[in-house]
Amino acid sequence: MFETIETPRLVLDKDRLAQNSQRFRALADKHNILLRPHLKTAKSVDVAAIALNGRKSAITVSTLKEAAYFAAEGYGDILYAVGITPNKFAHAKAIMDQYKGSLTLLTDNVAVTRAACAFAERERCVFSFLIELNSGENRGGILPESPDLLEIAQIFDACPAIDFKGVLTHGGHSYGTDSRAEIATIAEAERQAVTIAAKRLSALSIASPICSVGSTPTFLLGQSFAGVTEVRAGVYMFFDLAQFSRKICQIEDIALSVLASVIGHARQGPAVIIDGGAFALSKDDSANRFLPDAGYGYVCDPVTMERLEHLSVNEVHQEHGTIHLEDEAWFERLPVGSMVRILPNHACATAANFDNYLVVEKGSIMGEWPRVNRW
Repeated sequence: MFETIETPRLVLDKDRLAQNSQRFRALADKHNILLRPHLKTAKSVDVAAIALNGRKSAITVSTLKEAAYFAAEGYGDILYAVGITPNKFAHAKAIMDQYKGSLTLLTDNVAVTRAACAFAERERCVFSFLIELNSGENRGGILPESPDLLEIAQIFDACPAIDFKGVLTHGGHSYGTDSRAEIATIAEAERQAVTIAAKRLSALSIASPICSVGSTPTFLLGQSFAGVTEVRAGVYMFFDLAQFSRKICQIEDIALSVLASVIGHARQGPAVIIDGGAFALSKDDSANRFLPDAGYGYVCDPVTMERLEHLSVNEVHQEHGTIHLEDEAWFERLPVGSMVRILPNHACATAANFDNYLVVEKGSIMGEWPRVNRW
């Protein structure tokens, strides 16, 4: 199937993508909640079409470049889920002016709040905003009990150029455990963060029509979403070894891989050398905490996707990947010029190295899908 394909290439299994997407849409239906898929990993309108079953509905992005890309394709309800800074206001306004859709921004900072109001009033535009909350990850957001929550909301509420939409949190620390019970606890902390904050704002007669939570693990294992209006998850479309290591998916759910060629035999190693190095696989080793043999990715048969015994990519240099061997018979089984597919540690970091997907469906190559990368 891949004989004439130049490597390394990012390969996407459309069948697995469709199965993963349908599973999470069904989960959203079960909880009667809006699934606003995070497309920071996919960065593709073709993937979005599968994830949303053809509907151009609410989505999440991680860059303004992504926001413009999806807005140009007709997506009219976009959440830019990274804290905004004043040097990006003009870009956000330009996207709204050109494409006329809704672009919702995020902040947890009083000074940025005041600056956003001043910019929007001066430029005679309307910005939509959510307040970011910290539900335990300590990466971004203010605590639900923080006095800043009320100050930010009151500034927005008093500003006619701001459409205040509510509150948001992300339990990213769910990736720090492989305990399903602990992940469920983090999911509940997400829920409580937004509902406590919304209740505090309601006491000031400030509505929070959006209470947004989510990550792939917390959405999958959360027990209650009472008071939550939407969930954002993204890596579920592809999954990866990091998710597998935390018991969030099965190995056969992983839809993304890197096709690589054997370019050398280091018999003194002994090791097989492939052209999938750090610039193809990334140096992310996040799966290894709970999956010690993950290395930089599992080595699989290029067609069947079955792992080749216990082989992993053990070292990466810029364009070289090294697969350590215990049995030199692999030199004959993997001659120079043969191919393997690597299941990545972290789909987001791996996919970001490529401009497109080589898409396979039912065991055949069906074409290429472009991605929008960088900022």
